[in-house]
Amino acid sequence: MKHKIIIGSRGSELALWQANFVKRELERKNKNVSVEIKIIKTKGDKILDVALSKIGDKSLFTKELETELLNKKIDLAVHSLKDLQTEIPKGLKLVAVSKRHNVQDVLIARKKRTTILNLPAGATVATGSLRRRCQLLHIRPDLNLVELRGNVPSRIKKFLESDWDAIILARAGVERLKLNKHISSIIKTDIMLPAVGQGALGIETSADNKIVNEIVKSIHHEDTYKEVLAERALLKTLEGGCQVPIGAFAEVKPNGLFLNALIGSLDGSITFSKRMRGSKNNPEEVGKKLANDLLKAGAKIILDEIYRTTREK
Repeated sequence: MKHKIIIGSRGSELALWQANFVKRELERKNKNVSVEIKIIKTKGDKILDVALSKIGDKSLFTKELETELLNKKIDLAVHSLKDLQTEIPKGLKLVAVSKRHNVQDVLIARKKRTTILNLPAGATVATGSLRRRCQLLHIRPDLNLVELRGNVPSRIKKFLESDWDAIILARAGVERLKLNKHISSIIKTDIMLPAVGQGALGIETSADNKIVNEIVKSIHHEDTYKEVLAERALLKTLEGGCQVPIGAFAEVKPNGLFLNALIGSLDGSITFSKRMRGSKNNPEEVGKKLANDLLKAGAKIILDEIYRTTREK
């Protein structure tokens, strides 16, 4: 008799790709398991006309999924790890992380081989991310940036129907949905650091569901887990969310764990960036230490100003 597992997933094309990927992998590696997918709408799926930074909810794309987990209506939730808040609710657990896809962002423009640097002066670029906005304006302060929300296909559709010059999306989402033909150029991480956890999937379960937790570990990728642990520890120490421009990218290499991070002002005029090598056996310490180094370097001034402005609104 097969053990039945129910995955909770958002209903977007990308979320369903992710849920189906986890379903296939679980069934491939566990012959006695059958998996079903239950679609759950989150607050972030319902509010599409407001910038993410103005909603200010750290569990915007996860809360409803986590409620279903706590109520034992589903066995696991599949998240884009960059959407998963750093504080996991009591009773739940991040039990597995998938092998990471390419972490970079991509530029989608009118012509192939268009890059951030060769966009025309004053070009209009759409993005819903303060992290991207900050890094874009830091290297191209002349750009006109406009807000963009929605799932990956709808963002591309909005661009094609607009008079914008370009939009920026995560490479992982575009490639997973086989929309590569729209990519004009891949943005290197030394130009634009990705979001914390970008490119990785996080599988969240009930902490006490021992059978499911053991099954899910079969698709766990330890190096990716160490990388995102470092990035998430940095984000947690900085107390950052979608209201703060923070980029981070960790890589496990034979000689240690390398973490690059950046925090900047909303207009991109000031940025602080640092790189650190630490032990891959203690990734969270690397993240905390780099976060504190950034704060000492002056990033605390940026954070205080952003939070003061947010409180006043």
